[in-house]
Parts: sequence; structure tokens; C-alpha cells
Amino acid sequence: MPLLRAVVLPALGAIAVLAVAGRAIRLLGGDDPPEDRAVRALQDACGHRPADGDITMPTGLREPMDRITQALSWYSGVPQTIANGVIWCGVTWFLTRDRRSAVAPAAALALETACFVASAALVGRPRPEGVWRPEQPHATSSFPSGHTAAAFALHGTLADLLDHHGARGARILGPLLRYGITGAIAFSRVYRGQHHISDTVAGAVLGRWSTTVVRRELIRS
Repeated sequence: MPLLRAVVLPALGAIAVLAVAGRAIRLLGGDDPPEDRAVRALQDACGHRPADGDITMPTGLREPMDRITQALSWYSGVPQTIANGVIWCGVTWFLTRDRRSAVAPAAALALETACFVASAALVGRPRPEGVWRPEQPHATSSFPSGHTAAAFALHGTLADLLDHHGARGARILGPLLRYGITGAIAFSRVYRGQHHISDTVAGAVLGRWSTTVVRRELIRS
């Protein structure tokens, strides 16, 4: 079956790769890996120190970095991402009247989410320890970063749609969507103590892979 060959089997392969990679990273680095030292150093430079490893709330006037990353982290949240996907499906249909293009944003998010949920359950990596974390983390595994994966999947697909339909300004907006906004979201998740750096790298890879599958099967088919 085309769906099995084009989507299901590759998705199972992606889940397996992520699960193996996540388990290997946990085995090699432990649950308090050396990569977190850079995060603690950055937080310390910005005036944030955890209280004996417990979650702390920002006090006093927040630094610009805090305000920017808070907005990015909120924007990439689950309800906001779902709403963005629905909105962009509608906008794409209104502008193109192309059914395959219109479902592409939702398809990318659905594929990414399925792979994220399955691989996260298999890895079970704890959130970073001993870091400043102004928001409670989700109950899911830290690896891979779902917010990062969803951001790369959605915004990468939007960039592909701009290119495919020859939208004005696609050469500028494309890189901004694919790497600018998504990279900032990934940074915000690390800076705010929600993820290890490797979590966001894995999330970025998953999101880009999801975009590639959707581009091949829906946008350019």
C-alpha cells in the first residue's frame, strides 16, 4: 500500500532511530550530562540560579532574554501549535484551492507528533537537573523536544509551500521560517531549563524529516 510504504514504515524507522539515539545518549551522559554545564553557565550569566535544584520563579525585573524566550516558549506550546496548524491549513486552502497543499501543515504536525510520542515513551529521559526553570515541564520525556520538532515541522512546511507556489518574498521568508524562528524556539526551550541541548537537536532532526516526507508526498507529488 502506498501509505504504508511512503509514511508508516519510514515513521517506524524514525521512531526506532530516535529511541536508540536517546537511549545511547542517556547511557553515555547519564541524566545530568556535561552538555548541561553550558546551559547553567548561560543562566548564571543572566542572573538565574536554581535553589538547590528546585524549580525557581523569576524575581524582580526580568531581563530581555527572559521576556523573549518566554514569548517563544509560549508560542510553541501545544494549544498554540494546534491552532497555528489549523489556521495555516485554512489560509493555504483559501489562497491556493489545492487540497494537498492545504492539508500539508496538519500532516507534518501529525507525523511529527506520532513519532515524538512513541520515541519519547521509549526513551524516558528526565528533564535537566539543577537548572533555572520558570515553568513546570510537561510530563513527557525530555528526549526529543516536542516543541522544537513541531516548530521545525510546521514552519518548514510553510516555507516549502511558499517555494512551491512561487510566493513573493519566499527567498527571504523561507530561511526565516525554516531556521530563524525554529532555531529561536529551540534556544528558548534550552535556556528556560526545559530540555537538554541534545533534546532540541533531535527535535530539529525529527521536524525536518517530517517536513521532507510531507513535501515529497503532498506538495511536490
